[in-house]
Amino acid sequence: MTENRSKALIALGGNQESDAGSPRETLLAAVDAMQKCALSIRKLSRLFATPCFPAGAGPDYVNAAMAVEFTGEAKDLLAELHAIEAQFHRTRDHRWGARTLDLDLIAVEDQVLPDLETYQTWRDLPAEQQTQVAPDRLILPHPRLQDRAFVLVPLADVAPDWRHPVSGATVSQMLSRLSEDDVQAVVPL
Repeated sequence: MTENRSKALIALGGNQESDAGSPRETLLAAVDAMQKCALSIRKLSRLFATPCFPAGAGPDYVNAAMAVEFTGEAKDLLAELHAIEAQFHRTRDHRWGARTLDLDLIAVEDQVLPDLETYQTWRDLPAEQQTQVAPDRLILPHPRLQDRAFVLVPLADVAPDWRHPVSGATVSQMLSRLSEDDVQAVVPL
């Protein structure tokens, strides 16, 4: 019997050195680590230099995105991503702080988790609360993906036609709705 494989989108980022080296070297080492686990990398974006978010919170980032296939549930994939982050000494001292490695599960197929109402609550969270609180469970799709050029520009490399299961917008459409300044600030390395 063949196990069903699901498709997922993952955003990668970092702005601190790790044992692997610079943020760029860390992202490439994390990709290698992911190839050694139970997921199949289907597409990997270019690497991009991106302004630190939020502005002034630390050095600028290196970001990328990937499309993968995996067996299991979304929570299992998230646990695997957290284990890889731990290999690179990722700490969660404060929300949106500097980090060696950030592996964000952006989407799994067209799943909305844990449910539409919870997703909408996190998507609509006022900006001043976004820096103070973090969900205690997996929220999919990532509630901020439509707002962030540093996620959408790399995603456009790997899945420009992926359609958001709530808004119905493709990655390309979401990207076209961002300010030109935000998009232009995401620069290929």
